[in-house]
Amino acid sequence: MTPSSSSQRQTAILMLLLANLFWGLSFPLIRSIELLNLRLVPSGGSFETVYAIAPRCAIALVVLLALVARSGYRVRRSELKVGFVLAFAVASGTLLQSDGLRYTAASVSAFLTQLYAILIPIWIAVRSRRNPGWVVWICTALVLAGVAVLGRFDWATLRFGRGELETLASSLFFMVSILWLDKKEYADNRPGHVTLVMFAAQFVVFGVLALATAPNSQALVAPWASPPWVGLTVILATVCTIAPFTIMIRWQPKIPAIEAGLLYCTEPIFASLLALFLPALFSQWAGIAYANESATANLVLGGVLITVANALIQLRQPAKS
Repeated sequence: MTPSSSSQRQTAILMLLLANLFWGLSFPLIRSIELLNLRLVPSGGSFETVYAIAPRCAIALVVLLALVARSGYRVRRSELKVGFVLAFAVASGTLLQSDGLRYTAASVSAFLTQLYAILIPIWIAVRSRRNPGWVVWICTALVLAGVAVLGRFDWATLRFGRGELETLASSLFFMVSILWLDKKEYADNRPGHVTLVMFAAQFVVFGVLALATAPNSQALVAPWASPPWVGLTVILATVCTIAPFTIMIRWQPKIPAIEAGLLYCTEPIFASLLALFLPALFSQWAGIAYANESATANLVLGGVLITVANALIQLRQPAKS
């Protein structure tokens, strides 16, 4: 590895850690917006979840249109392809993850989302038709144990709760986005244009869902009159959406997918730490009832199992995908 490539790899690692800090912030933010939606527009359905995402995509699209204006809006075919695939994967994962937050804690959701980190090396091994080795299988067992602990698996009825199941399903879609960005043929794509396509497509999807789930037309307008709702949504759209996804698209291709998967496991650590004190601050600002989380035994044990598994698999896997 040359000095320049080593420096670029270190920069990529630091940038992806920063992206994970921003994504970690999104967990208590989304839950706060959902609760605020429920107070501002008591729909009794899934509108509060959809409308925590749709405005986020709209604001992100407007900002990206302004940022990309200097280089022009002409999009390459490969950028269009990657943008649409990412839009499908991220939109599906975000919708499942956000709805799951209605039924489980932000910290638990953050850890369960990281299931893809262990699935990525297994998928790569299957694709290359080779046994991933005993380390991978041991790590898989550790992750499954961690998921069972965090998901509060009910051994009597052999099932997870709705929130945990939706979060695990969302992880599969996020895995698709990581593997797609690992494709070397898309390494020269411009991050801003790919992100623009991704959010334009998501804006259409969530815009339609918002219209379909809104109890009435007033429900689409009422939240915008609330300064706390606008403030939280702008933070979610800029700090937790545009910034980390641009970083991901720009820097993830610089390192193997397996390494990226491990780095993304720092997201729940950030989310858990932020969830210890931010909910009360958001509640005071927005006038909602969202209590701070605590470091429970289940959270600590499950988080440690998943983190150790991913650390082991990173140390033993070759630095390629």
